[in-house]
Amino acid sequence: MTEPQLLRMGDAYNPDCPTRQILDRIGDKWAVLVLLTLKDGPVRFNDLRRRIGAISQKMLSQTLKSLERDGLVSRAAFPTVPVTVEYRLTPLADGLIGILDQITRWAEAHVGDIMTARRAHDGQEAMAA
Repeated sequence: MTEPQLLRMGDAYNPDCPTRQILDRIGDKWAVLVLLTLKDGPVRFNDLRRRIGAISQKMLSQTLKSLERDGLVSRAAFPTVPVTVEYRLTPLADGLIGILDQITRWAEAHVGDIMTARRAHDGQEAMAA
């Protein structure tokens, strides 16, 4: 009989590790787009949805709730008719935005190389089939 494996902090390869859970959250494409969209200041729900594009109302709502739960986004409701809701980044998200900006710049600088590699790879697969 094997002993149960102890959960270690920082063991990002273990799906139960808190570090892995955070990496999964910030690696989600919708979460990244929401965070980057909010970097310039508060945005209302419908404006956020319009700016991101191709995201359903349900998915945006779920993503915002998850980011709020993680302390990366805050929600403010104003007593208007109908109720106005704004989302903004929290101070915790500030450091993350710098990293996401760097990743975005890297992607923009290398998108041509990646597209070339994809075409070459797809051509090799087509010839092998």
